[in-house]
Amino acid sequence: MSNENQQPTPEVEQKPSSDKVSPFLSSPLPQGTPQGQQQTLQQGLTSTPTGSVPKYNLPRGANTGNVGETTHFGYQTVSSDDKAQKVAEVFHSVASKYDIMNDLMSFGIHRLWKRFAINMSGVRRGQHVLDIAGGTGDLAKVFSREVGPQGHVVLSDINESMLNVGRDRLIDAGCTNVDFVLANAETLEPFADNSFDLLTISFGLRNVTDKDAALQAMYRVLKPGGRLLVLEFSKPVFEPFSKLYDFYSFTALPIMGKLVANDAESYKYLAESIRMHPDQRTLKGMMENAGFQSCDYHNLTGGIVAVHRGFKL
Repeated sequence: MSNENQQPTPEVEQKPSSDKVSPFLSSPLPQGTPQGQQQTLQQGLTSTPTGSVPKYNLPRGANTGNVGETTHFGYQTVSSDDKAQKVAEVFHSVASKYDIMNDLMSFGIHRLWKRFAINMSGVRRGQHVLDIAGGTGDLAKVFSREVGPQGHVVLSDINESMLNVGRDRLIDAGCTNVDFVLANAETLEPFADNSFDLLTISFGLRNVTDKDAALQAMYRVLKPGGRLLVLEFSKPVFEPFSKLYDFYSFTALPIMGKLVANDAESYKYLAESIRMHPDQRTLKGMMENAGFQSCDYHNLTGGIVAVHRGFKL
């Protein structure tokens, strides 16, 4: 940093024209940031003091879609403006144990669900992929390998704690074609129109306050000919199985959350959020209303999870 009392010299003059610009963002990345370690959104990711909960820096237009003044947070009724911060607190609390809990809660089956979604993605070498609410980077890590050095992946999440875990994990894995971006799914404001060949959101849409606005934003940033994949908990198709699933969700999950993550309440919310999420047909209709065409869905494990697919033609 130059001293303000010194006379400027050509050697220390800034050269804005050399700023490194991501092809997906409306603003440049920090100058000199190594590929695969890029952090974007104003000053980028920061270290959060132990015990504190990072505030969401919501983009302009967040929560201004067709949701009312109140919405649901699990089974609670809360202000629409407050839901994002409440979700932030949940995922800040569970971030460090998130992957372990996923394995325990699903008995490892979540890995098969994600593999099925990746196989449906049709991802190819050289493509540009946006993984929304990508958290700890399970899908982004695979996409990084599949698109190759000529392709590019953006791992985005609104939650700083989750994104920090994903960033460290992918950098340690040597993923050099990945950017890490704090972004709200309701606007995807940092990203330009028609930027990505493939969009994925895995177990994240149910936590979004205005899902219709998020789907419209996804349609905006997807290239014509591109596809959206939504992997999310859904509605079991067999009623006896549904009752057993409810018992497991509301009894076992909070207990595991307490024992492993020391947080029963967050996992109680996660179970409630699954029940409040639209069913398969409703979500398919929401995707069609946002402009996606040839929409379909595939039930997995009896409808506990569904993969929805839509195209921008």
